[in-house]
Amino acid sequence: MFDLIFDHYTIRVKDLDRSAEFYQNVLGFSEIENRTQKAHIRWFSMGEGRELHIAKGNSDIIKTNVGVHIALRLKDFDGFLSHLNRYNINRHNSKGIQDSITTRADGIRQVYFQDPDGYWIEVNEAATLED
Repeated sequence: MFDLIFDHYTIRVKDLDRSAEFYQNVLGFSEIENRTQKAHIRWFSMGEGRELHIAKGNSDIIKTNVGVHIALRLKDFDGFLSHLNRYNINRHNSKGIQDSITTRADGIRQVYFQDPDGYWIEVNEAATLED
């Protein structure tokens, strides 16, 4: 029918610089050109042409739970857990229980955590070296 391809995800944040620092330092996203040229928006590459846009605004009305999240995957899961510890980021499992991770039925480990505005992020251990 249609050949839709994921392009970008936009979130509203209270403090643009604080959120930008989080996405750069904690997740390693590179800031890219903001083609809107609007000062209240910053763009980040998520790899393979996918982007995250963060826009300064009132995020008080945004309510999320662990069931609504962006999911990423990587090979060095244990190294990433140590990385989260260095930034004092609370780890959760898929039910939102703190100081815990999830191991799926297929053996893949997952960790959930929140950005400075409370948006949930899931990071999965890659299943194979090709992932």
